[in-house]
Amino acid sequence: MPDNYDFGLVGLGVMGRNFILNVADNGFTAFGNDLDQEKVNTLIEEGGDTARVNAATDVATFVKALISPRKIMLLVPAGEIVDKVIENLLPHLDEGDIIIDGGNSFYTDTDRREAFLKDKGINFFGAGVSGGAEGARRGPSIMPGGSREAYQHVKPIFEAVAAKYQGEPCVAYLGPKSAGNYVKMVHNGIEYGLMQLTSEIYDLLKKSAGLTNEELQVTYNTWNNGRLQSFLVEITSKIFGKQDDLGEGYLVDKILDKAKQKGTGKWTSQNAMDLGIPVPTIDIAVSMRQISALKDERIKADAMYDRPIPKEVDKDSFIEKAEQALYFAFIMAYAQGMHQLADASEEYGYELELGKIAKIWRAGCIIRAALLADITQAYQENKSLENLLLAPSFKNKIQETVGAARELVAYGAVNGIPLPGLSNALTYFDSYTSERLPLNLIQAQRDFFGSHTYERLDEEGVFHTEWE
Repeated sequence: MPDNYDFGLVGLGVMGRNFILNVADNGFTAFGNDLDQEKVNTLIEEGGDTARVNAATDVATFVKALISPRKIMLLVPAGEIVDKVIENLLPHLDEGDIIIDGGNSFYTDTDRREAFLKDKGINFFGAGVSGGAEGARRGPSIMPGGSREAYQHVKPIFEAVAAKYQGEPCVAYLGPKSAGNYVKMVHNGIEYGLMQLTSEIYDLLKKSAGLTNEELQVTYNTWNNGRLQSFLVEITSKIFGKQDDLGEGYLVDKILDKAKQKGTGKWTSQNAMDLGIPVPTIDIAVSMRQISALKDERIKADAMYDRPIPKEVDKDSFIEKAEQALYFAFIMAYAQGMHQLADASEEYGYELELGKIAKIWRAGCIIRAALLADITQAYQENKSLENLLLAPSFKNKIQETVGAARELVAYGAVNGIPLPGLSNALTYFDSYTSERLPLNLIQAQRDFFGSHTYERLDEEGVFHTEWE
């Protein structure tokens, strides 16, 4: 077997197989590896020409087939499997070879693996890949971090296979250590928030304005042709039009309302807590998936309590307000995620450029949206922008839409329609834009029961009061 393949990939599930075929389509030779012979056979069959795409179940054969320095990407589930694959590869690698973790690994695991492999002369870095199976095949957004020098060996391949936005590849070196995996984690946290928001607006339009699936499809499609243009709004429109292959009616109405999760949203939320950065829209999106899992309890509770009958609304006016509110909430979700990235960059030494991150999210990834072009511009105009809400270019966008968010949150509260994502987005905005919050009382309470001290508005220093 010739040792002339440019790129190796371990893990030939749908995502891995599509990614390696994408590499081959862009002029590079690629060799895959998987313990499952059937997956190996499928790749060889789809690849057509074994001089261009090949694969093997044997690790030694796989590694030997690659050009030095070997560039090996892992697209396997996060966790112990990654460590096991690295352990299997190590005896066959030479100094200077490169391993790239393309999965959703937790960022501290990436730092640990990089340090471990560095001592053995092997380069290791994480590269988040977003876009799902279709993105992997046609062009994903790729978020690499780690060794800048090692990335240079992979850069031509990644730039070739990545999605393109107006001709620019949606990939860029983001920073040292686990910067790539961290950015992908927050990307997924934002994704949780956006998905929760789109589902809430769907629920609101269905329960209040009585929109049918046909009307919902038209509505979301119309929005996707405007400022809400995004992958998630686009696929939501398509979902509403899908008929049930196993019965009558629309498929969306037959799907159980229990959402699963793989952990990246939870990691984002937990790490934001550690950093002291508020991301309430992401937090509640994670919590809502957990609440959704309590299906049996929800059925019992629903039978116990009365719920208001939603008041009649003007359909056209309500749809217009829903569009405005969703746009407002999308901005809040992105703002929270970008704020977390900025703080994490300082805390972990990632040296992130937020404008660059928004730029590579404009195409290929799950959270791609027209709004990201405006976010890119805002951070390019001010690289030290603390929060998207402080960008002058976003002031009018927010002011023009926050009123609709207020109306819908109030409507939902009065009419018993849960809007936790939208409510938290609005509360985040109102809190962040309030010069004074009632936390002075909390500081007084803390000092009262625990002598935790407080600061004053009118004098410098730290104070304690004997309250009784």
